[in-house]
Amino acid sequence: MKIRLATSDDAGWIAGIYAPYVRDTVISFEMEPPSAEEMARRIETTLQTYPWLVAQDAGQPLGYAYASPHRARAAYRWSCDVSVYVAPQAQRRSVGTKLYVRLLDMLEEQGFRNAFAGIALPNAASIALHERLGFTHLGTYRDVGYKLGAWHDVGWWQKILSDVPGVPRDPVPLPEINPGR
Repeated sequence: MKIRLATSDDAGWIAGIYAPYVRDTVISFEMEPPSAEEMARRIETTLQTYPWLVAQDAGQPLGYAYASPHRARAAYRWSCDVSVYVAPQAQRRSVGTKLYVRLLDMLEEQGFRNAFAGIALPNAASIALHERLGFTHLGTYRDVGYKLGAWHDVGWWQKILSDVPGVPRDPVPLPEINPGR
């Protein structure tokens, strides 16, 4: 399995992996699957600051993981949200774990302190993945999203990436630590 930074050329297969999560589950709270063009825009925007990783095996897409801003206010800039999506045929093969390990290492290298994951509940597999990687449950937003004819809870998990004593330096944008992306 090869893990690398995504490019806009990956947008079609990424959109293909994501679409069933949007259409058929509450794992994503989006209501309409984004097009390949929209996914390409998201990838390019994300890579200006955060990692977006893809996993492939012999050219076959397996999954992807990325980080995004946790909140818009400036004091939150040391925190980010993380997400991972794995193709159905690649589940239960440690793809999500390997993507997340690489993603979290990169975020720590950039200078981020916290990674947060919002998980639509119930989702035992996602909870197990996050807790295996050191995330701890913070709390649950009750009935926060309505999709597929029902209200759904979202649990929030946190992983502290680094201990930053004193005044921290700003996180380094991804292109500055990985200029050849």
